[in-house]
Amino acid sequence: MSILSFVAFTLLVAVIAWWSTRKTDETSSDGYFLGGRSLTGPVIAGSLLLTNLSTEQIVGMNGVSFRDGIPIMAYEVVAAIAMVFTAFVLLPRYLKSGIATIPQFLENRYGKSTKTIVSLLFLLGYAISMLPTVLYSGALAINTMFDIPEMIGMEPEPALWVTVWAIGIIGSIYAIFGGLKAVAVSDSINAVGLIIGGSLIPIFGLMKIGDGNVFKGLKTLTTALPEKFDIIGGPDSDVPFWTLFTGMIIVNFYYWGTNQAIIQRALGAKNLKEGQKGLLLAAFIKILGPFIVVLPGIIAFYLFNGDLTNADEAYPMVVKAVLPVAFIGFFAAVLFGAILSSFNSALNSSVTLFGIDFYKEYINQDASEKQTVKAGKTFGIVLALFSMGIAPLLYGVEGGIFTYLQELNGTHSVPILAIVIVGIFSKRVSGKAANIAILFSVVTYLVTLYVIKPDISFLHLMGILFVLTIVIMFVVSKFYPRETDYEQVYTKQVDITPWKHLKPVGYGVVAAVVALYIYLS
Repeated sequence: MSILSFVAFTLLVAVIAWWSTRKTDETSSDGYFLGGRSLTGPVIAGSLLLTNLSTEQIVGMNGVSFRDGIPIMAYEVVAAIAMVFTAFVLLPRYLKSGIATIPQFLENRYGKSTKTIVSLLFLLGYAISMLPTVLYSGALAINTMFDIPEMIGMEPEPALWVTVWAIGIIGSIYAIFGGLKAVAVSDSINAVGLIIGGSLIPIFGLMKIGDGNVFKGLKTLTTALPEKFDIIGGPDSDVPFWTLFTGMIIVNFYYWGTNQAIIQRALGAKNLKEGQKGLLLAAFIKILGPFIVVLPGIIAFYLFNGDLTNADEAYPMVVKAVLPVAFIGFFAAVLFGAILSSFNSALNSSVTLFGIDFYKEYINQDASEKQTVKAGKTFGIVLALFSMGIAPLLYGVEGGIFTYLQELNGTHSVPILAIVIVGIFSKRVSGKAANIAILFSVVTYLVTLYVIKPDISFLHLMGILFVLTIVIMFVVSKFYPRETDYEQVYTKQVDITPWKHLKPVGYGVVAAVVALYIYLS
């Protein structure tokens, strides 16, 4: 029954995605890479949430909350603020330039060499961290929920290879042959299912603890494990409190404002109003995120007495333990959709970056749009195969998959956010200064974190390095300034009139986030 409902829901989503995109011209760059610049607010919000709310988040964050409790929800509350910042500050600048990729914006601001360096950083980040972690965490969840190793008569680690490749192949077909609109439409459908299904897990979990009563279950849980419900993380926490003001800001502002796989949804907006609506709707729903990505981990700690050898198995284990059998197939299908979403979103963005920023720029400058799209698809196939090959090697990684992902992402998130922010708020900082700052940040971060290994949180290291990177840009620009002040040109690709309710809704989201944090302190 569960297998049947899994297959039925997955096929339904695929058919709807095909039907919705059948008239989109995907032989053009805008059609394939940006969905024809036709995405509306709800579609953007759904795609943003599901691209983010995949198994590396659900499995990874619940794994951290299993060990550490709710301090990890700091990622969620700061994310909402970061989306508000993007809606107010970054998106208007991006859409004014009519760009398809963040590196294109950086080329306009700093020059071709900066664009190339940043495109390469994005591609390396997707290939080494994002794509493999999505595949690994997704395969781990599916294997645990359906007992795949037992079903196919294999040990857990070899069975992981089978599931990783199955997910990777299906996700590649969506991303490489469907384009952004197919990805965004399927995301929106799955987002609804994930929010509903994801909300059922903690509800059923609390009912199990409270003998059928959710509130009794919550009281039992908070009484038995009070240390898990203090949002102010101690010095030994995965997320110490003061990281909110250092690396936590960097991680989220980079992710929601400059990460190509995320911001590409907003770049495909039909106008600025729809892009801002999508970001703020996603920000509001994000406030509810901890209910899905944090609470189940604590429930798992209670149900299994803290006795799991791999904390990343906490979420799929609690799903098996509390969800009625009739729901497991549907929820696994939704989770499978979330896995595909993050995988094919990163893959689609990689295809976009390679096609526009490398193939068209350096390999075949006279390429037609059809040739550019074809070259991007070929690169996507190679990248997908590479990520499928290394994803199973993450099995049992020390510290959990979520921490691994965030640590590695610091390599590119710090310098990219720094040069975007400086590029927007200054007119004289030069491309040479940006390039030197990027090199300094990448090398210093990797050497400090993996060679020197200081006794501070990697999030603090990111915060310190962010400030130093900006300082270096201004210092170098004193000696090598731009010849002329930078002036942004409005390309008139889309209407950039702001949404009339931007300020009250944006301020409301920030107020709600602050109130939630104070309440849980």
